[in-house]
Amino acid sequence: PPRDHACVTTTQSRAAAAARIGAGLGRRKRAELLGLLRPCFVQVEPWLKAGKYAAALMSQLPRCNGWPIAEHAGDRAPDKTQRLLSRAVWDTAAATATVRRFAVAGLAGAARRSGRRGLVIGALDETGQEKSGQATAGVQRQYLGCAGKVANGINTVHLAYVREHAGHALIGARQWIPRAQIADPGRAAAMGLPPDLEFRTKGQLAIDITAEALADGTCFDFVCGDEVYGSCTQLRGFLEDHGQAYVLRVPRNFRLALPGGQRITCADAASQLAAARPCEVRSAGTGSRGQRWYGWSWLATASAQHYLLIRRHLKTGELAFHYCFVPPGQPVAVAL
Repeated sequence: PPRDHACVTTTQSRAAAAARIGAGLGRRKRAELLGLLRPCFVQVEPWLKAGKYAAALMSQLPRCNGWPIAEHAGDRAPDKTQRLLSRAVWDTAAATATVRRFAVAGLAGAARRSGRRGLVIGALDETGQEKSGQATAGVQRQYLGCAGKVANGINTVHLAYVREHAGHALIGARQWIPRAQIADPGRAAAMGLPPDLEFRTKGQLAIDITAEALADGTCFDFVCGDEVYGSCTQLRGFLEDHGQAYVLRVPRNFRLALPGGQRITCADAASQLAAARPCEVRSAGTGSRGQRWYGWSWLATASAQHYLLIRRHLKTGELAFHYCFVPPGQPVAVAL
């Protein structure tokens, strides 16, 4: 009917207008960020090329490798982009800090406009990337999440700034380099590793990234991470020394002290809680198949600031354990 046709046309027009507005805002924000990055580059040409490179990465290119990026930038070959990435000089630390402050301010502004503050989370994780050959710094056969198996590739530790109701952005990264590559002077030189580079575990790299963010004035309600980071005593100590609350996953054999002085593993704690009281069912968020419902249990420890959060899969009974630190004065809402 004509009326239905008019409604469809109106909806399509509004969607097209919203897309144009979004594209325009994206271009303005990219230009704003590029201007903020200018002091990080000594020469104008690498700065302009960096802007084209960033625009290509933020576009809808199906594959972000040399030739598609060159075509997007209007170059006949990838040579200019390769020079930017391999030989151009700029202040990497200053550029990272600029991007971090830009992203944090943008997401904070979006949260204010929505009228809902929400939680602010610092999410630590690593990302694998498959690589062929042995020449790339950090490359070796290792487990890669992107492949779901042991494969040849590299791993990079990331810190993401997650703003509830607003979005998220990566605000820090460090590539993990195996100890054997650093210890071999010939191989390290061939890979272009700095001669003074020291081996850092993934947990220690997480400390470096988080320290930069905190020193820059970035604030988190909680820092979160999986067992790689929860098992790092240095990372937990660093966060506690800085009064930073965290929720870090730990293995089932992680030991904790109860108020009575008893020391037990997480697995034993789960057994005691299951016998003492039922868990509370809550959603862990929306997944590809809808809400992800789990049973949750909360256990106080001998420390007034440390807790154990246990997640139980409702169908399989699989358990996940999270060691939590909440500094004095920070509220914790528990409905158990």
